[in-house]
Amino acid sequence: MGGPDEGRGGRADSGPVNAERMIAEARKAFFVMFGFLAIVWLVQLANYADDYAFSRDYGLVSGDIGTLPDILSAPFLHWSWAHIESNSGPLFVFGFLAAYRGVARFLGLSLLVATTSGLVVWFFERGHVETVGASGLIFGYFGYVVVRGIFDRHLIDTLIGVVMAASFAYMLTVAVPGTPGVSWLGHLGGLIGGLAGAWLFRDRGPRPLPPTRSGGGSPARRTPNPDPTDPRADLHKELGDLGLL
Repeated sequence: MGGPDEGRGGRADSGPVNAERMIAEARKAFFVMFGFLAIVWLVQLANYADDYAFSRDYGLVSGDIGTLPDILSAPFLHWSWAHIESNSGPLFVFGFLAAYRGVARFLGLSLLVATTSGLVVWFFERGHVETVGASGLIFGYFGYVVVRGIFDRHLIDTLIGVVMAASFAYMLTVAVPGTPGVSWLGHLGGLIGGLAGAWLFRDRGPRPLPPTRSGGGSPARRTPNPDPTDPRADLHKELGDLGLL
C-alpha cells in the first residue's frame, strides 16, 4: 500500500511534498549551472593565457575524423571575451530552466544537444573552420524549455515555454543561413537536439486516476417501480430481475 504522500498509481499528490522537491531540484539546478559557468570561465582564462590554443586544438572541424571527440569539448571553448560574455547570460538562464525539473535529466539532455549540434557542424559546415562555443547548448536548452511543458502536459512549464518563445524568438534568426561569423549550423543542430530531448526525456510517470465512489464499484442500477395495477407489471418485474431495466 502507498504511504500518506502517494496518490493513485504511486504518484505523490501532496502539495507541500511536491513543492519541497521542486525547490530542492531548483537549488541543485542553480549550483549545477553556476559550477558549469565557472568551469567555462576558468577554461577561457587558460585559453586566453595560451593565445586561444585550446580553441585551435580542441575545436570541431567538419569532416575531420580526428576532431569528432571534440564534440564534447567545443562547448566549453570560446574565441574571445566578447564571445563568452554574450553566451554566459543565456546559457545560465536557459540552462537553469532546463535543469530545475531534474538535474539527471538535464545532464542527459546536455549530452544529446552537444552531440546533435556537433554532428550537424561536422557533417555540413564548410571545411577547415574550427567551431567552438556554447551557443549550440543555448539553442538546445531554449528549444527544450519552449516545448517541454507540452510533452509533459504540465501547465507551469507550458506557460514558461510560451513566455520564453515570445521573449527570445529573435534568437532563431541566427539559426538560419546568412549571419556572418556565426555557426548557424551549430545553433540549428542544438535546437533540433533540444526539441528531440523534450520528447525523449518527457515525463513517463503514471497519471493519477479519476476518483471513484467511496463504496467502490459502480452505483447500483435503479429498476423502475411500475404501478401494480398496470397489466404490464409482471413483464416489468421479470425484465428487472434479468437486469434489463
